[in-house]
Amino acid sequence: MIAVAVAGAAGRMGQAVCEAVENAPDMELSGRADPALGTTLEEVLPDADVVVDFTTPDVALGNALACLRAGVHVVVGTSGFDPAPLKQARPAQGRPKANVLIAPNFAIGAVLMMRFAAEAARHMGRAEIVELHHDGKLDAPSGTARRTAELMAAASGGEQPPIHSVRLPGLVAHQEVILGDVGQTLTIRHDSIARESFMPGVLLAVRKVGELEQSPVIGLENLLFP
Repeated sequence: MIAVAVAGAAGRMGQAVCEAVENAPDMELSGRADPALGTTLEEVLPDADVVVDFTTPDVALGNALACLRAGVHVVVGTSGFDPAPLKQARPAQGRPKANVLIAPNFAIGAVLMMRFAAEAARHMGRAEIVELHHDGKLDAPSGTARRTAELMAAASGGEQPPIHSVRLPGLVAHQEVILGDVGQTLTIRHDSIARESFMPGVLLAVRKVGELEQSPVIGLENLLFP
C-alpha cells in the first residue's frame, strides 16, 4: 500500500484527490494537511510515502522542498511558481532520496492535447492559445497553457505562441490551441467538465513518482510517453 498525504486537502481539488486515494485499492490516505483543517504538512509527513500538493503558488515550493528534505516523494499539481530550487534540494541526513513530479495538468486528454498541438506546430504557420478556467484560479496564464507553448516552440523551433486567459464562474478547465496557415485553420481543444477528470493522472503519478530516474520531472507526458 502506498501511504498518501494530501496538502491542500480542504480545497476542491484536494477533496477530490482524497476521495480518489481512498477508493484506490493500492493506496491509503495517511493525512490531510490544510490550514482550514488545522493540520500542517510537517504533521502528516512522517506517515507518508507520497505527498500530493494542490495548494497555492506561494506555498507549493516550500511544501515540495520540505517533502524532499524528509525523503518523501511529492506530486505537485499547483502551478504558478518557479521549480528551479528543487533541482538543488537534498534530503536531510539519514533520509532517503525522494523525487518530485510537477504536472501542469493531470487530465489524460489535456496531455494528449498538448502533444497533438506540438506536432501540429511543426506544420502550421502560426498559432495562439486560449485557456479558460474558473474564477478562483490564482495564476494566469495557466500552467497548462505555458507548458503547451513551451512544447510547441520546442517542436517547431520558433517562438512560443501568444496565450489568452479567461477567468469566469461556471468554468472548470478548458484550453484550445488555434493554428492557422494559408487558407486553413486547425483547432485542438480539451475540456475538463469535472475535477474527476484529473484523478486517473494523479493516481498514475502517485504510483510512478518513486520510480523516476531523474528529478524534478515536469509534465505527465513523461509517464505516458517515456
